[in-house]
Amino acid sequence: MLDEPRSGRLAAWGNALLAGLVSPDEAADRIADDDAVHRVEGLPGEGQPVGLTLALGRLRALGAVGLRVALPVPGHPLGLCGPPEFNAAALEAEEAVLASGAGLGLIPETYEAGPEGGAGPDVHVEVVWRCLPVREAPPADVPSLGEAERELAEALREATELLSTLDVAGAGPVAQAALAAYRARAEAGRQVLAPGYPPRAVRVLELAQRVGALIDIAQQAGGEHGGAVSSSEIAARAEALRPVERTARRAQVAAYNSAVEERERHRG
Repeated sequence: MLDEPRSGRLAAWGNALLAGLVSPDEAADRIADDDAVHRVEGLPGEGQPVGLTLALGRLRALGAVGLRVALPVPGHPLGLCGPPEFNAAALEAEEAVLASGAGLGLIPETYEAGPEGGAGPDVHVEVVWRCLPVREAPPADVPSLGEAERELAEALREATELLSTLDVAGAGPVAQAALAAYRARAEAGRQVLAPGYPPRAVRVLELAQRVGALIDIAQQAGGEHGGAVSSSEIAARAEALRPVERTARRAQVAAYNSAVEERERHRG
């Protein structure tokens, strides 16, 4: 959970575009981020994959009024609303975007291109978003921003206590690297949401990402000699982390979806 999900970027900047707050080119650039290229395949009216700019315009023409995020995992269909075929594909990817008003959903598939065994700038990531029909129904288990913020305060306390118990400062290099990456990310002052989102959504997403980073650090510490050394201890740690991770994912979805929820409240 240390990295921003691609579905989050697509929903956030797609919503800003639908609201007329950014240009199509800026939205496409922000969504792609460090990836080489994004394409969308399966859009009604398009016989071949198209770029993000054209895809977002096509979704608006098809009736899309907002983009929502789903971050499902086995046993927790967070943000999904069916049908089963779409849910299964989203669960495999562990993320998806639902275009409200258009009855369509987008699921990312990533491909790496570059020299064998390459890494960093030598590897280029290409993303294809598969477009599938979805139901127009309330998404599963998505909390309000207020509920998410309250839950996160407790989750942050639990994650911090667990890190203290693990003594991450005395753990091995993997956990130390994760901790350094988290600190650098926290200090970067990056823009976590697109224009048009309420300040509370920004606050909730930042806190959810902080909790997610702490979970990553705890998990990586557990795989090193400085952490748990028995399978039973590792299993106990995973069990302790599960509800905290669930809370952080629910909060992420609430933050990304808040722009759509707010617009729908105003229309209602």
